[in-house]
Amino acid sequence: MTHILITVILAHFLALLSPGPDFLLVVRSGIRNSKLNALGVPLGIAIGNGIYIFLCLIGVGAILTTSIVVMSVMKFLGGLFLTYLAFMAIRAKKSDYTDLVKEGKKNAVGVKDSCFLRGFMTGFISAIMNPKNPIFYLSIFSVVLTDGIVLPVKIGLGVWMMSVVFIWDSLIVYVLSRDVVKRYFSKVIYYIDKFTGALLGVIGLSLIKSAFARSRL
Repeated sequence: MTHILITVILAHFLALLSPGPDFLLVVRSGIRNSKLNALGVPLGIAIGNGIYIFLCLIGVGAILTTSIVVMSVMKFLGGLFLTYLAFMAIRAKKSDYTDLVKEGKKNAVGVKDSCFLRGFMTGFISAIMNPKNPIFYLSIFSVVLTDGIVLPVKIGLGVWMMSVVFIWDSLIVYVLSRDVVKRYFSKVIYYIDKFTGALLGVIGLSLIKSAFARSRL
C-alpha cells in the first residue's frame, strides 16, 4: 500500500508543476495584488479541487466524467470564463501598470488592488469549471479506491492533496507578491500580463471548441 500512496502523491505533485489556467491565474494574482488579497486565488483553487476530491471519494466523480452533457457544459462555461479573463487582461492599457507596486493605487486591470473575495471566486470558478480536474482526480483515486485501503487513509490522502494545492500556489503568490519582485518585473509586467492573458484566451477558446465538438458526438 505504501508504494501506491507514494506513486499517487508523486503524480499529484508533478501535475501541480504542469502549467495550466489555474497556474496562470496564480501568477497574475501574485504580481498584481497584495500578499493577502493574492491568496484568495490559491484558496479558491484549493477548495474547488477539494470538492472534486470529495466527489471522487463518494463515487460521484465517475458519473460526472462519463456524462457527455456535463463535461460539455463544464468545458463551455469554463472556456467562457477564461476567455473573459483574457479579454480583461488584453484590453488593459499600458498606463494602468504605472503604479502596480504601490498599494491602494491602480494596478494591471485599471482598478484598485483586487479584494480577497474576488480572487477567491476567480480561483474557485477556474478550478470547478476545469474539466481536467475531475478526470485527473478520478484517475488518481481509481488506484487507491480499493478494498485494501481503509477509508481514513483515502480521506487523509484527499486532505493532503487539497493542502498541497493551496501550499504550492500560496508559495508562488508569496514570491511574486513581494515588492522587490514587483519592482524587478515593473518594466515587463505589462507584457507578462498580456502573454498570460493570451494563453488563458487560447485555453478558453480551445475548451469552447472542444465542448461543441464533444456535444456533436
